[in-house]
Amino acid sequence: MKQDSKGPRLPGSMIKGDQVTIFPEAALGYLIGPTLAATANAVLANYFNAYMSNVLNINRWASWFFAWIPVISVVFVVMGNILVGRLMDRNVTRAGKARPLILLSIPISILALIVLFVLSPFVNETIPEKQTAALILLAIGYILWFAVAYPMYSTPHAAIVSLSTRNSKDRGLLATASMACAMGAMGIASMVLPFFLRLLFVYDMNPAAGTPVYSDAGVIEYYTDASGAVLYDGLASYQHWKVFVIALMIVTVVGAVTEYLFTRERVTEEGFSGTAEETKAAMPVRQQASVCLHDRFWLIMIGFFFCFQMGGMIKNVSQLYFCQAMFPDASGNYTVAYGGALQGTLAIIGAIPTALGMLIAVPLANKIGKARAIMCGALLAVCGGVLGMLFPANYPIVVASFAIKALGSTPAMYLGLALLADVYDHQEALNGFRTDGFSMMIYGAIMAGMTGLATGIMNSVLSALDYSASNISSPAIRAAMPWLFIGGETICYVLIFVMFLFLGVERYSKLDHAAIRLDHDPQAEVEPFADDDTLKAFNEQRRKNGKPELHV
Repeated sequence: MKQDSKGPRLPGSMIKGDQVTIFPEAALGYLIGPTLAATANAVLANYFNAYMSNVLNINRWASWFFAWIPVISVVFVVMGNILVGRLMDRNVTRAGKARPLILLSIPISILALIVLFVLSPFVNETIPEKQTAALILLAIGYILWFAVAYPMYSTPHAAIVSLSTRNSKDRGLLATASMACAMGAMGIASMVLPFFLRLLFVYDMNPAAGTPVYSDAGVIEYYTDASGAVLYDGLASYQHWKVFVIALMIVTVVGAVTEYLFTRERVTEEGFSGTAEETKAAMPVRQQASVCLHDRFWLIMIGFFFCFQMGGMIKNVSQLYFCQAMFPDASGNYTVAYGGALQGTLAIIGAIPTALGMLIAVPLANKIGKARAIMCGALLAVCGGVLGMLFPANYPIVVASFAIKALGSTPAMYLGLALLADVYDHQEALNGFRTDGFSMMIYGAIMAGMTGLATGIMNSVLSALDYSASNISSPAIRAAMPWLFIGGETICYVLIFVMFLFLGVERYSKLDHAAIRLDHDPQAEVEPFADDDTLKAFNEQRRKNGKPELHV
């Protein structure tokens, strides 16, 4: 372990006790702080694409950039997560190996937001002299945020739970709070912000702009062009986004500092306190990768995370476009503001079964197993998706479809990482070491990289269909949006169901725990097992890896 004999002295943790507490540790360090720190990424993941298309109209004058920058950024995202993972392994301080990176993410996040929204000039198809500069700055800011700033926060944030304590019950409490924070950040972006989108996507209220549309009270709501499309004031929207992003910067700083101050890496501290009998060096990444790439259970789990995140992100990035294209307001017009309100309603309704699933997922897993619980949920999600695809222009049915899919997704959401931990245990039992380091690099790259990949897929579709703020409900767009918003996630859950037919790692759980216990203490007592075939296959794998057989 590399100790911090030199370098700046970091502020200590406000958590002094050896035991995990609900308040302030779980509440502030794992729920409120991370919720605030992750809000900016949730906003960018949901709305930056709409900012480029509806404010800057980039898809009209630089469709190649609009389609490819999210996809190209995925390469940098993967590299960024690998870099952050290696930084965590190589730089261990008394403050921890993950927590200091959360502080480091603050200035990088602020810089990325400044480049994206402040330094990048306002442009559209009528201002060609600034277009090149804008594209360069947007590309730099986009990659800086998604490939550097957010991985610098999200990867150590994901690792803190396992480093917080060795008590598995306490880790469960902190993991629950950590999952709730992810839902909280996404909830702010998808349930609260949609009702204020009119402040960020400003209508063009110039009387000469077009035809006025009046509210029931006789007040002009907005203007439309000759085709009936709502007109937006790009420059005013651009200025409002600047102010909004300054608020996001403040929220990010407060959240990251709160998380840093109210978390503690007790496991990391053992290497400095002298309480640990031995501190094992991390297994080289190449060796971890070799084990993972030859482990079908690990490959299935990575395929699962890929499909789960891909389906979810395609749904998230297309949700506003779907709502604004499929459902007109009372005047029969299709607007971002009205679509945003419907999006917010969808998100609120979807949050109810998601919260319910938190209570159902664990008891269901205890009864039938984690993999089977995820399979049952995937099947339910597919049924909900089919319902939505049959009636994509019927809002009540779309709401019901969304709620069914949300309920079906909860076992995958809450049990996925726990099932991956079972794979870690199985690998340790067979090989004598865990692959957390390499696995978290790949997991982090998937979690962050799918935003760019999903956005790239959607942008390619929008560009091919000649989408613009004045063309949000053409027949071609209305035909494509259900496949993005509903169909993409539904297909991913079909794949998850099929993959999990071949995931049998849980049947080894008792053998795995017994082998790990005996490897540490040869005198430990082990319970007998009735399944001799499973034990035989298990011991065969142990022998191949030079490990003694398990006799029970």
